[in-house]
Amino acid sequence: MTVMGRVKEAEGRLGSVNAAEKDSAKSRAIKAEAKRALMERVGFAEVARIAAGLDAAAAREELRPAVEAVLNADGHGNLPECDRELIVGEVLDDVVGLGPLQPLLEDDSVTEIMVNGMDSVFFERAGELYPLGPLFDSEEQIRIVVDRIISPLGRRVDERSPLVNARLPSGYRVNVVIPPAAIDGTCVTIRKFSDRISSLDELVRLGSLPSWYAGLLSCAVKLRQDLAVAGGTGSGKTTLLNALSCEIPKKERIVTIEDSAELKFACHPQVVRLEAREASIEGQGAVTIRDLVTNALRMRPDRIVVGEVRGAECIDMLQAMNTGHDGSLTTLHAGTPQETIVRMTLLARFGIDLPSDLIEEQIAMALDGVVMSLRRPDGKRFVGSYCGVERGASGGVELKEYVAFDAASETWELVQEPEFIERSLLEGALDQGEVDEWRRSCSAA
Repeated sequence: MTVMGRVKEAEGRLGSVNAAEKDSAKSRAIKAEAKRALMERVGFAEVARIAAGLDAAAAREELRPAVEAVLNADGHGNLPECDRELIVGEVLDDVVGLGPLQPLLEDDSVTEIMVNGMDSVFFERAGELYPLGPLFDSEEQIRIVVDRIISPLGRRVDERSPLVNARLPSGYRVNVVIPPAAIDGTCVTIRKFSDRISSLDELVRLGSLPSWYAGLLSCAVKLRQDLAVAGGTGSGKTTLLNALSCEIPKKERIVTIEDSAELKFACHPQVVRLEAREASIEGQGAVTIRDLVTNALRMRPDRIVVGEVRGAECIDMLQAMNTGHDGSLTTLHAGTPQETIVRMTLLARFGIDLPSDLIEEQIAMALDGVVMSLRRPDGKRFVGSYCGVERGASGGVELKEYVAFDAASETWELVQEPEFIERSLLEGALDQGEVDEWRRSCSAA
């Protein structure tokens, strides 16, 4: 059975005959017996060697004949083909993969997986949540999956340290919370990041923004505007940040700083990727985002891209933008451009003890624009408004709306042309013909 077939099987659990058969005591007993016989036939050490030494697909192919052999030897050779494939797949998932979650991880259309204890599992596809019901047989099975994720990273999760953030080799972000912090059982959240969306053109094809708006954002990046992408959780901030980063000219040196490495630069020749690290089991070796931002200034970057600002590193990011690293990019959680400025002010105060008005002055001098990323209740994601950031006449921050977005009608409007377009024309950074063509595209829209 294909991965898609296995996911569809999982989707149909609730109320379906096939799901009832799969969850029956007989099916679970056959699966447990096959796993035990596999370990006896092949050996724990050999299975561990195969699982550690090969990628998941190769390890599955290596062990599949042994699983089929033990099923035949135990008198289950006459199982219906669909049931047989299902049991073989689940045994291999448990032995070399992440158990019942493996089909969901292999399905590119699934963007997030949420385990809320052993009796409740959900997944997200195209922005909508779907229930799967109980996928796990026991709390212990969930903990085995968790251990398989975090053990290779030298991380631990126990009653003294019930929270852990980790990253799979694929780059997927994993958060785990276990009892007693998680009241109803171990919770696992896996955020998947698609490699398919890596440019503004692809976002245009998806309908997330019009082509003239993509052209404006591309121009802003190339003209070294310091931009912050703001929005809620799951609104597409990282995807948009990645697309904007790909507009940086290839002759420039980029240093990326992330909590969990998610940005992709497949075609850029010089990218230094840095990732924060939590303390080890011994409580040592922590590397914070702020540490990395400070260190990045010594790495001769042309641009600094911070995956998400959420603490004291905000003031370091602003200072970097003000000290010769124009064109830097970052993201943060905020619902509107106004909230973005307020949140940046609050975060910066974690890093430096200054009055809010002085920090706002710093923001006005450092940041050039705020681009909003938003997600509607139906799951569709859009690149929303774009506001310029300037120093107000009486100090502080003044926001000037360049692009407005109406989520209800899915329409964008160029409210006013950013000043940097005309300024760049006068300086020779932009070609008059290209600007005239872009202006015509805005009028046509």
